Amino acid sequence: MGDSVHASAVQVGSLAVLIRGPSGSGKSQLAFNLVLAGRSGVIAPTFLISDDRVRLGRSGDGIEVAAVESIAGRIEIRGLGIRRCAHVGAGKLGLVVDLAAPDGARMPSAAALKVRILGVTVPRIPVMTDFPALSLVIAALTTEEA
Repeated sequence: MGDSVHASAVQVGSLAVLIRGPSGSGKSQLAFNLVLAGRSGVIAPTFLISDDRVRLGRSGDGIEVAAVESIAGRIEIRGLGIRRCAHVGAGKLGLVVDLAAPDGARMPSAAALKVRILGVTVPRIPVMTDFPALSLVIAALTTEEA
């Protein structure tokens, strides 16, 4: 498994969602909101993989997202601090969410909706600054392209 990167990740059903963005952009909040959406049945059952740091590595024809052991099962909740949360150790990357993305747009280009990581092309959501990322991610997970 490769070096750790600054990001958070959750396992939604059978795929991992990697959440990237600058400090303070809402990575932890989005991760926790997705866990809550999974618990409420809005999306498939969702578990934390890792908050703040994740490990990425090639696994066959895909990318594995894994928890950093020293922080596994811990997530920052603003107003409460570091909390324990149900988690899994790793998952297969299926979606990348880039918060405060400079190429976020109302109608993003086809090129903006993909990203290449470790030689693998993965679906991507570029989220504009101060836009509600949760609704975009849930839409991507529960709808199909027209």
